[in-house]
Amino acid sequence: MFEKLDKIKPFYDWVYKAVLVICKVLLIADILITTFAVMGRYISFIPDPSWSEEVVLTLMSYMAVLSAALAIRRGAHIRMTAFDRFLPTGVLKFLDLLADIMVMTFAVIMLVVGTKYAMTIGAKGTYVSMPTVSRVWMYLPVPVAGAAMIIFELETLYSHIKSIVLKTEYMAGAVEDKNDEINAALKKAKEEEKNMGKEGKN
Repeated sequence: MFEKLDKIKPFYDWVYKAVLVICKVLLIADILITTFAVMGRYISFIPDPSWSEEVVLTLMSYMAVLSAALAIRRGAHIRMTAFDRFLPTGVLKFLDLLADIMVMTFAVIMLVVGTKYAMTIGAKGTYVSMPTVSRVWMYLPVPVAGAAMIIFELETLYSHIKSIVLKTEYMAGAVEDKNDEINAALKKAKEEEKNMGKEGKN
C-alpha cells in the first residue's frame, strides 16, 4: 500500500516548486513596484502610482502565507526541541502527529472561513486606489494558503503514519541529530589521528 502511495510524491514536489516560484515572483514584483514608487517621489519625470501601496501589501500577504505553507513541508517552523532527546521515540512520534493534526485543523479553518469572508465581505468592497478591483483579492490569500497547507500536511501526516506502521525513524530533527553524531565521530577520529601523530614523533 505504501509503495503505491509513495508514487504520489512527485505531485507534492510539483506543488512545492510551483508555490516556491509564485513566492519568488511576488517578491520580485514587490521590490520593483516599491522601487518604482519611491523613485516617483523624488524624480519628477517618473510617476508615483496611487495604487502602489495597496498592491504591494496584497502581494506581501500572498507571499507571507504561502511561504508559511512551504515551511510546513520542510519542517522549518519554530519548534521546541529541548526535550526531544529525553522523550521515548514513540512519544515523540505521537506528539509530532498530534501537532500536525492541529495544523491540519487550522488549515481547514483557514480554507473554509477564509473563503467565506472573501466571498462575502471582500466581494462587497473595492480597493480605494482602484475602484474597479474587488477586495476579494485582499482576502483570498488566507484560503489559498489554507489549501496549500492542507496539501503539504497530508504528505507530512502520511509520513508520520508510515513511520509508525513500518517502525522507521521519522521525527522532526532526526536528520539534524544524525548529522551531529557524524560530526562528533569525525571530530573524535581527527583527535585520535592527531594523538597518534604526536606519539609517533615521540
